[in-house]
Amino acid sequence: MMPWPITYDDVLAARDRIAPVLPPPPLRSYARLDEALDMHVLVKHENHQPTNAFKVRNALTAMTTLSDDEKRRGVIAATMGNYGQGLAWAGRELDVDVVICVPHGVNPDKIDAIRGFGAELVIEGETYDDAVVVQDRLVNERGLLALHGVNHPMMPAGAGTITLEIIEQCERLGESLDSMFIGVGGGSQAVGAMTVLRHRSPNTRVIGVQSAGASAIHDACRANDPAIHRKPDTIAEGLATGQTYEQTFAPLRDGLADFVTVTDAELLAAMRLIMTSTHNLIEPSAAAGVAAAINLRDAQRGRTVAVILSGANVDMRTLARILNEL
Repeated sequence: MMPWPITYDDVLAARDRIAPVLPPPPLRSYARLDEALDMHVLVKHENHQPTNAFKVRNALTAMTTLSDDEKRRGVIAATMGNYGQGLAWAGRELDVDVVICVPHGVNPDKIDAIRGFGAELVIEGETYDDAVVVQDRLVNERGLLALHGVNHPMMPAGAGTITLEIIEQCERLGESLDSMFIGVGGGSQAVGAMTVLRHRSPNTRVIGVQSAGASAIHDACRANDPAIHRKPDTIAEGLATGQTYEQTFAPLRDGLADFVTVTDAELLAAMRLIMTSTHNLIEPSAAAGVAAAINLRDAQRGRTVAVILSGANVDMRTLARILNEL
């Protein structure tokens, strides 16, 4: 068994570093959502972050560990959008130059937001993996520091602060949490959650959720083969990864209570349910937890579960599609 990549103390330290500028978003429940799923659903509103997505936690956690020399070099990352926004926002807050590499076809609203936060944007290639190649080239050419959105020791620590807040908020509400449904793109949210729950709520089960059209990590965990690759084909940009990652593969394989996939149609149906029951705007990847809860309703009936609305950066075409089908 591989060593666990982070400790609970890493998550506590991350929380201390980011708390001054990122107050905890609310944890809420909604009667209409509870009734629809026949379970008590606690909703963590990462869609209320300043970048409308949880990855600002990861970016700020990593950025606040840099030395003065590393900050002067500037940082670079490849992204499908939300991590790039988070890194650009953190760079603005900490006065660090940021370069973001994205492939063609990324949500134009996310591109505008990255530029709006002051980062330099490089658009090249057709997939996330292509953007990583561009990132590596610019590291060599310009001496920038690469902050990978998954394979960096502080990414699960930053994402783990979500679950730390959820547990603390549950304690204040007098809630006992049976399960968490967590979308898996690279896996930082789920690994961070399991790290916290080991110490704070060991009986809470973590169920990972991937898109059926981007199921590389799910399939690799099932087969115990980290070399599995799948070309992503999904509406959910935040889940559109086609490979496993050294930082998260073994913890996901060994730690998840269950690992399931959901289709794009199921993600869209979950988006509609969330929007009508909570009146919150979300993007497809943020609906993964609710989509899985719908599919596992019989097993979870009557239980208290948590889902993370991981982002709200939905493109207008997808939003129009959702609204037209209400």
